[in-house]
Amino acid sequence: MKLAAVDIGSNAIRMQITSITQYEGVIKFKRIEYLRFPLRLGLDVFNTQKITEGNRRKFIKLMKAFKILIDLYEVDDYMACATSAMRESVNGKEIALEVKEEIGLKINIIDGNKEAELINKSLNKFFDEKTYLHIDVGGGSTEVNIYKNRVKLSSKSFQIGSVRSLDHKEATSVWNSMEDFVQKYLENSHSVISIGTGGNINKIFELSLPRKNKRYLDVEKIEYVLDQLQKLTFEERVNKLNLNHDRADVIIPAGKIYQRIMKAANSKKMLVPDLGLKDGIIQVLYERNKTKKPLI
Repeated sequence: MKLAAVDIGSNAIRMQITSITQYEGVIKFKRIEYLRFPLRLGLDVFNTQKITEGNRRKFIKLMKAFKILIDLYEVDDYMACATSAMRESVNGKEIALEVKEEIGLKINIIDGNKEAELINKSLNKFFDEKTYLHIDVGGGSTEVNIYKNRVKLSSKSFQIGSVRSLDHKEATSVWNSMEDFVQKYLENSHSVISIGTGGNINKIFELSLPRKNKRYLDVEKIEYVLDQLQKLTFEERVNKLNLNHDRADVIIPAGKIYQRIMKAANSKKMLVPDLGLKDGIIQVLYERNKTKKPLI
């Protein structure tokens, strides 16, 4: 079985194709294709509420390329999900309809709660009886989920993200609302373990030079990495650290969002599993298709 997930974010657009097989009773998920294209739709939308004509044309070309790959890999099922940039854009639905009619690729424009639900699908194996705070920082929104004893207590999406924060336009009320939400559910909790998802926390983890097989970051290590990043200019981050241009400018504002939420929860440790929306989509597609198509 081959499944494809397309994640249309505010800072970049990703596609993952996964092959799922079964051998001696063991089901195996293997990523056979992954593409990330730096098309920053959020920069348009968070300033003008509209995707520009230039980016619309680029987006259509990219969707054509993704559809060709989906067909070439003979994918059994796919799902394309667009998040905050397209859902806030006045022409987002119009562009999604154009893609469907011209290319035959259906795009689901999802709200923040659905986005959080899909991301959580990929994280279920990490939850146990402890208390977990899941933080997913995207370009335009941040999803926060709270779990205790394997049960989700609450989930909320906030209009604050790495791209939206570039011009420091995020409202103080959003910061306060996010902190109040976390403290409401975790004020008397001890040993809260954070789980961080998103491209920026994955890069911060990589820059922390972790030991082999370690997937945890201490809050002090996050602070240290951000401090080192802030000492460098944009050009130094690109050339000395080999960061992509569309990562080098957003990694600090994103890191500060993770940091502030962890502080509100008094969380000292973060698990960074390198999973996200695309992985949750693959899980949903597998559940939808596992009874229809036998695994080989």
